[in-house]
Amino acid sequence: MAYSRILLYLSVATTIVFILSGYGYSWNIWSLGMAFTLLTYSAYAAIGLTVINLVSVWFLRKSKAKAITYVVFSLIITGIVAGTAFYWQQRAQSVPPIHDITTDLDNPPEFSAMVRLRENAPNPPEYAGEETAEMQRESYPEIQPLELSNDLQDVMDAAVMLVSEREWKLVAVNRKEGRIEATETLPWFGFKDDVVLRFTQTDVGGTKVDMRSKSRIGRSDVGVNAERIEEFLNDLEQSLE
Repeated sequence: MAYSRILLYLSVATTIVFILSGYGYSWNIWSLGMAFTLLTYSAYAAIGLTVINLVSVWFLRKSKAKAITYVVFSLIITGIVAGTAFYWQQRAQSVPPIHDITTDLDNPPEFSAMVRLRENAPNPPEYAGEETAEMQRESYPEIQPLELSNDLQDVMDAAVMLVSEREWKLVAVNRKEGRIEATETLPWFGFKDDVVLRFTQTDVGGTKVDMRSKSRIGRSDVGVNAERIEEFLNDLEQSLE
């Protein structure tokens, strides 16, 4: 019984450290470096404890019900932590190490009102450059401008509604220049990614929508910015059908 309790306490403590690693950073309790240190070591601990719990379940299978319950619960929570860590590691390795994605690689939409908010951000508001563009072409060929037959102002109205529904922070709406800027704060670590949408009228009276999404911090966005653009433009198109 004592052995199974120790495993449970260690598993719970590891899970708490893993979860708090990100929240501690978003709450300004510790630095990003400390957050990643806690995240890394708690992930390794969870993997080790998952193995130990698996072995323990086998050896304690004929023990008292309470003892095996402790170990099974320990196995579940450490397995979830280990699985989460493994998932994000594999995802990070499957995408290019870039954090600035746009539908227009030749003339990316520029941040305007957002520049002030990014003053102290490690990643500057300017576009990352041709190296990033080339990696995007290879990895995200599906990221393309959205062309609609709807009036430009109607498309902007629909875009503002989508921004609100997603609970992004709306920073600016410039109807004269056809630009919307917004920020999404990601859960857990509280990372901020900035978005700019550019609306231009087409020759046939419709609207072309370009979108750019850029992380304020970090070299790789683990594919989040590309996913955000694709989902937003798909939802925008569906909302106007």
